[in-house]
Amino acid sequence: MPSFFQIRPALGVDPSGLKNMLQLVQLRWFAVAGQLATIFTVHFGFGIHLPLDRMLHAVLFLVVFNILCLLHWRDGRPVSDKELFIALLFDVATLTLLLFLSGGARNPFIFLYLLQVILGAVLLNPRYSWSLVGVTGACFTLLTQFNHPLEVPLEQGPGLGDPYTQGVLICFGLIASLLVVCISRIQDNLRAREARLASLRQRAAEEEHIVRMGLLASGAAHELGTPLATLSVILGDWQRMTPFTADPELMQDVKEMQAQLARCKSIVTGILQSAGDPRGEAPRATSVGAFLDDLVADWRATRATTVLAYANIFGDDLPIVADPALKQTIHNVLDNALEASPRAVALTAARDGDRLVLTVTDEGPGFAAGMLDTLGKPYQSTKPRPGAGLGLFLVMNVARTLGGSVTARNRPAGGAEVVLTLPLAAIQLEVPSPDGHA
Repeated sequence: MPSFFQIRPALGVDPSGLKNMLQLVQLRWFAVAGQLATIFTVHFGFGIHLPLDRMLHAVLFLVVFNILCLLHWRDGRPVSDKELFIALLFDVATLTLLLFLSGGARNPFIFLYLLQVILGAVLLNPRYSWSLVGVTGACFTLLTQFNHPLEVPLEQGPGLGDPYTQGVLICFGLIASLLVVCISRIQDNLRAREARLASLRQRAAEEEHIVRMGLLASGAAHELGTPLATLSVILGDWQRMTPFTADPELMQDVKEMQAQLARCKSIVTGILQSAGDPRGEAPRATSVGAFLDDLVADWRATRATTVLAYANIFGDDLPIVADPALKQTIHNVLDNALEASPRAVALTAARDGDRLVLTVTDEGPGFAAGMLDTLGKPYQSTKPRPGAGLGLFLVMNVARTLGGSVTARNRPAGGAEVVLTLPLAAIQLEVPSPDGHA
């Protein structure tokens, strides 16, 4: 039975209803144990004759219903107020049957109806809560007229010696204990729900921030296109002019300027592609190994550095769709590492089950105190220049869009480590089967 309690909410649904249903299931197990203990104590301990067979059948009905609840929600589907209301009605029906078989309204455990009403008020909307009040009130009234009378011994002592008083005391303790446990857990569920809503609101604000930055960057990229094209034409003319062709040093400067200009054009193209401009490079079919090899080669060529130590231990290659946005994301991480550690940067590609794990390490000073707690928040940086702190913010949002994650830490030996984890399903290319189906 404990394995049933490993039920987890399905992705993308509000888990509050399911968690409340599981709380009712756990509470019902306590109720079953308490009912069995009470029945046997009253029957054998107090000598009050009870219809054991019928009462045990009622408890068995509650056990079966509890198991059916666990089986029904084992896939983590959401739970509505209506379903919670029906579950509470089953509890009320079982309690009513037990009370009917044990004295009706004269049974001190009649006050357990209050527990059902309180749970309904906490878990359900007002319409269902008041309906539960009406149902329990009707059951109470019917039990005053229809019940199986108990044969209570005539010898009753004063105070706690009275069996009815003892029953009331036990009922009070039971209700109070269950309420404290259940309400505390329900409050935990509500707090978790509020935290989840706050996280979603924060994510929406961050995505709106990204959209604004994308529009600004796209506009700037379009504006830069014309002067870059003009410079390209001028440098092309210079390359053919006699003063430059006759001077090797000047010609070398012109070629270097053309290389840097080509890099600027590449950056502008990447910005336009990220903003959804049709001029951008479209995703293309490749493999994990080829994508990473091209990415590393391009980064080394455009950064004029050879400090990057690259290791690919992914294993068997897989076909994927190479998204330029993902390439730029990894470049951002490598750029941050290079800035912190100009002499040593390492990139390792590995596979962990169905995930691609990219680890970037450096030998710099590491993250400043408090930076890891705000990792991925915009403008969280110790760098003094304007706009600093957007790199990891964009990296985390691209990874989150693909269903992945980004973590960072300071290494014990010195330097920092950033781990980008991506589900292969988000980038893997489906290869058609021989019959033409994917």
